Amino acid sequence: MELRVTRWKRYGHDRLYANLPDGTAVGWVDVTTGNITVLRAEYCDDVIAVITQHLQELTKPVLPDGTPGVAARSTLPPLTSADDLAVNPPGDSLRDLLDGSGPGLMERVISRVLRRPSEWDTWRKGLAGERRVGAELNRLGRHGWRVLHSIPLANKVDIDHLLIGPGGVFSINTKHHHKRAVWVGDDSVKVDHGKPVPYVRKSRAEANRVVRVLERYCDFPVPVKPVLVFVGVSELKVVATQLSVRVYEERQVAALAPLSGVLTADQVEQVYSVARHRQAWARA
Repeated sequence: MELRVTRWKRYGHDRLYANLPDGTAVGWVDVTTGNITVLRAEYCDDVIAVITQHLQELTKPVLPDGTPGVAARSTLPPLTSADDLAVNPPGDSLRDLLDGSGPGLMERVISRVLRRPSEWDTWRKGLAGERRVGAELNRLGRHGWRVLHSIPLANKVDIDHLLIGPGGVFSINTKHHHKRAVWVGDDSVKVDHGKPVPYVRKSRAEANRVVRVLERYCDFPVPVKPVLVFVGVSELKVVATQLSVRVYEERQVAALAPLSGVLTADQVEQVYSVARHRQAWARA
């Protein structure tokens, strides 16, 4: 979905609105503060991507001769233990959801007796999947890779895993579909031949989101590739034309280990120092 961005300045406000082709507003950003408001949750990734791009263009400095300049790199405050995301275990965000608003004992018993699926079941499966993929990724440390889990973003979403190493940066999205057949197309995924879901498109949007955050604080290009990892599936098929997102089963993520030639050892550490800082992602 291609969104159109318009600027609105009235009553002391200065905003950029993201609109559908029919003019319906689905999100906006306050130009002064940079705070983004999403009005339609289903367009969250698209809103953030297009508004951030326009906001960056809008705030580029202009040199005396009228040509665009290079914005000064943002800096982060010293890292504290409270802001260090390196301590997050896989599935940390889902664990918090279950602890904070999960079902009580009676609700769990009733759901099992009635065989009634619930949102909590989805969270539990997601937690198990992220833990399994996290364990596989942690093994790549011996090959010079750094791994972060459950990176919190704005709008109460998170990045399941971020892998940083000599082969670049990989934004990893985990999906747990136990004993289900999965088909991956150019923009969507089907589980057991069901209704298409936008896993692929959202993975690309997430990777673009990561690029914007990391390059805000690093003085070199930071390539970020999206990855979809499926856990527990009975079958996984990927169409030949789907080249923009890497797709694996959980045991196959070891294929990333030998990749190299993208980031130097110093660059890996610089990217990791930014990515592990909670405040870098506060408005992502």
